[in-house]
Amino acid sequence: MSSFHRKPNIFVGQVFLKVEDINRSLSFYNNVIGFKILEQTERKAILSADGNTPLLTIEQPENVIPKQKRTTGLYHFAILLPNRTDLGKVLNHFLKLGYPLQGGSDHLVSEALYLADPDGNGIEIYVDRPSSNWNWENGEVLMATNPLDADSLLEEGKGAPWEALPVETMIGHIHLHVAELNKIKEFYCLGLGFNVVSKYGNQALFISTGGYHHHIGLNTWNGTGAPKPAKYSVGLERFSLVFPNNEARTKAVNDLSNLGYMSTSIDGDIIVEDPSGNLIQLEI
Repeated sequence: MSSFHRKPNIFVGQVFLKVEDINRSLSFYNNVIGFKILEQTERKAILSADGNTPLLTIEQPENVIPKQKRTTGLYHFAILLPNRTDLGKVLNHFLKLGYPLQGGSDHLVSEALYLADPDGNGIEIYVDRPSSNWNWENGEVLMATNPLDADSLLEEGKGAPWEALPVETMIGHIHLHVAELNKIKEFYCLGLGFNVVSKYGNQALFISTGGYHHHIGLNTWNGTGAPKPAKYSVGLERFSLVFPNNEARTKAVNDLSNLGYMSTSIDGDIIVEDPSGNLIQLEI
């Protein structure tokens, strides 16, 4: 398990998505990506890599409408694989299936594949390079979007076929569309305790705890002032952040409250809403 995704860091635990057709989505996440089904009802499924830990929940709301464009919400959620061989295997798997990829990039700190689920929800599948090889300048990690060495990846992934996500798979990060960056930075950094580790002009922020390259990405690429999506539209329902203990979570709730952001309790879960309408479940 990545040391950046365990205590005392704060990291993304689960992603909750709204989909238009639960059966279509289940087939994709099960057969194309390789999640295991933990629980399933007529309109909802909880998915896992290790058969025990929930990572992704997909749900078909009763009044669901298609994904809306130019809103805040999900840009992509990112599935972190244990090693490069796994990324090579899944690339071979996608090519054999003929599933359309949106691209692949070498980000210096990581290597990544990009695709979307049948509803257009963005997905990144990636592997980290050793953190000892990451370069930092003035407190910011150096990242880039360079071409992926797909040939080398495919060669490394040859051998045993892709059958399922490795049990050590986790949600590595989440990247969100937001309406602006000033209040967002206040919310996530002063409120929730994250640090800015990279900036992309005045259009995107990458934030983390514990010196990770990013647990959360935040961008205004859908337009400054982008509205939040309709309640039952396809897309992100919420995501969870895992805190090291109850004291750390309580501090975050209090810090957010001091900034004017209230939390609510839904079915025993603490839920907060960022300034762009993204819902976050605070876990320990």
